[in-house]
Amino acid sequence: MAEAHAKPHHDYHLVDPSPWPLIGSIAAFTMAVGFVLTVKSMEVAGLRIGPYVFGAGVLGVLYTMLNWWRTVVREATYEGHHTRVVQLHHRYGMIFFIASEVMFFVAWFWAYFDAALFPNDPLQVERVAKLGGVWPPKGIETFDPWHLPLLNTLILLTSGTTVTWAHHALLHGDRQGLKWGLWLTIGLGALFTLVQAYEYSHAAFSFSGSIYGATFFMATGFHGAHVIIGTIFLAVCLYRAYLGHFTPKQHLGFEFAAWYWHFVDVVWLFLFAAIYVWGAGSSTGGH
Repeated sequence: MAEAHAKPHHDYHLVDPSPWPLIGSIAAFTMAVGFVLTVKSMEVAGLRIGPYVFGAGVLGVLYTMLNWWRTVVREATYEGHHTRVVQLHHRYGMIFFIASEVMFFVAWFWAYFDAALFPNDPLQVERVAKLGGVWPPKGIETFDPWHLPLLNTLILLTSGTTVTWAHHALLHGDRQGLKWGLWLTIGLGALFTLVQAYEYSHAAFSFSGSIYGATFFMATGFHGAHVIIGTIFLAVCLYRAYLGHFTPKQHLGFEFAAWYWHFVDVVWLFLFAAIYVWGAGSSTGGH
């Protein structure tokens, strides 16, 4: 009877029933409803319930992520389910995920260039009136690309080299090199976020009232959010490195974190070139 219930020996992993897809869906739906209620400032019995509903949804999503990923880590590290075939399929999944993220940023670049390349489009009467027919719009004092934006570019490029160092150290069995590379990458990611927050606090324009401000903060802000996510991703990998989870042949979690970080680097290069340098025109300020 014991042999009848034993799992078959093959290269594919048939996952056990899991509650996390259902719980995650409910939490995400709660978060979305809470966001709508917050934006609409809806009240029940005189109480604005939106922030509470949204907060409950966020906590549910975080709880789901934590436990679902713990399950995946256990399957890979302790149960040995991540065979070469499973790893290959995970890589395909990560590639498609990054491709979807690329298209996400394409939308923001599209919105930016649509306004930047056609500021005096005769079919967009209201746009011409607001922009003054020029880009950057009249009255907008843009950032000096060769100050804080250049500093952040150097920080991210350096972080790309440190995460690559960590990866090569892991492949050659140098666990100390892996840890030091991750520590440096995480520190550089946190430094990038601090510099961008400082830059935002000194912006001479706001999100509202200007198509330049809206497209600028949407594109760079979402990139900043990805930097924070990538930093957390790498921090989890650092914790797992101290636990001894990664080996030269079994380190999908770290490999995906490195892919994600390089994606963040490349997107920033496009942002720096398109928005900070080309989009600044001749009206750069002294920020």
